[in-house]
Amino acid sequence: MPDPLDAVSPLDGRYAGRTRPLAPYASESALLRARVHVEVEYLLALADLDATPLSIDDDQRAALRSLYEDWDGEDAQLVKTIETEGYEDLSATNHDVKAVEYFVRLNLPDGLDAAQWIHFGLTSEDVNNLAHRLLVRDAVEDVLLPELESVRETLTGMAREYRDVPILAHTHGQPATPTTFGKEFAVYAARLGRAEARLRAAAEEITGKLGGASGTLAAHVAAYPDVDWRAFSREFVTDLGFEHEPLTTQVNPCDDLAAVFDAVRGANNVLLDLDRDAWLYVSKRYLGQEAAAGETGSSTMPHKVNPIDFENSEGNLSKANSDLTFLADYVTTSRLQRDLSDSTVKRNIGAAFAHCLVAYSKTQSGLAKVVPNAQVARDDLESTPEVIGEAVQTILRREGDTAAYERVKELTRGKRVTIEDFHDLFDDLDVDEEVRAELKALTPAGYVGVGSELVDELE
Repeated sequence: MPDPLDAVSPLDGRYAGRTRPLAPYASESALLRARVHVEVEYLLALADLDATPLSIDDDQRAALRSLYEDWDGEDAQLVKTIETEGYEDLSATNHDVKAVEYFVRLNLPDGLDAAQWIHFGLTSEDVNNLAHRLLVRDAVEDVLLPELESVRETLTGMAREYRDVPILAHTHGQPATPTTFGKEFAVYAARLGRAEARLRAAAEEITGKLGGASGTLAAHVAAYPDVDWRAFSREFVTDLGFEHEPLTTQVNPCDDLAAVFDAVRGANNVLLDLDRDAWLYVSKRYLGQEAAAGETGSSTMPHKVNPIDFENSEGNLSKANSDLTFLADYVTTSRLQRDLSDSTVKRNIGAAFAHCLVAYSKTQSGLAKVVPNAQVARDDLESTPEVIGEAVQTILRREGDTAAYERVKELTRGKRVTIEDFHDLFDDLDVDEEVRAELKALTPAGYVGVGSELVDELE
């Protein structure tokens, strides 16, 4: 295995440990295995047609399926050797899908004469579109969604734990009606839950194509005109777990993949917002960070504990979103019935997902290190009593004071005020003593509405 320090990409170098879970779905070996999967299942489907003379018994079927089920590095290397160097009496194919076809041919079970049926009537895109989708679907369902769910569970736990810890809110960067840490974490947990649902739905709606060189199944019909190839194509694709797309050129249009990429980007945008807010809360010291033993925060300032996990996540999410936007825009176009420019582009799907995975784990690491600094948050609240102005003018309106807003605005807008300034205002008001007491009971820390109860809205 190459030394990670020699890797061209940080995904296979610095972050190799974090991206390793994607290797079974995003590596070259994974793509070769998925192609073998499609070729083998297609061969078995042909054998199930009454029209073909191909017969494959149960033992031979198991042996064929073992080609992708027991896939290993030696298998991947053999396919690559067939492609680039040739093998035994085979010349180098210089074609990756043809190399897969020959790999299956070389590994046919004893007694099975089926070489001529491998890749029968297919074009490479019939294999590739299904192989890529097997990998994308499983990468989303097996890797990305569980990581997102883990982040959401962490946020949900923090929302419940800190539901009653008040903090000063900021709208337009200015002090605003207080909220609670728990409620703010709950907002992100709820948003992430909705984003997960959209991503899961997009992954479940991936489509597959089996239509030949220009989407007409012409070669199949020429060989066996009496077979219902439309039905065959539909059954084959749905058996792989995809919706069948009957109307295509040589290329599956990829609108389904674009929807997946957009859904991933939607989840990433939620986490970008979270990362930036967490960074600001750390900056304001509302969130404290646990210092890791032996860790250096700055090469020159020994005191620093930097929010590096949130910053790293933000950078990787931004890179991922750039790649995902490019992918979604690019893969949905192809000149006339086919051009090959999308082939190299699709090989970068795994890299986009890898940046996502690094980011998700970094956000999780960041959340694990932060704890609300309740005293700092409370001190900030107490030093910003003007935020109860909203409550004051609303109560006075309730009591029929048509100038309530203007009265509070004159006292507070652009000024530094104290709670005593409010109390002096209350003493001058012509209101019932009960209302005066109600006003004097207002405090910034207590002015959080149903913030803590909103946490219960989380499922």
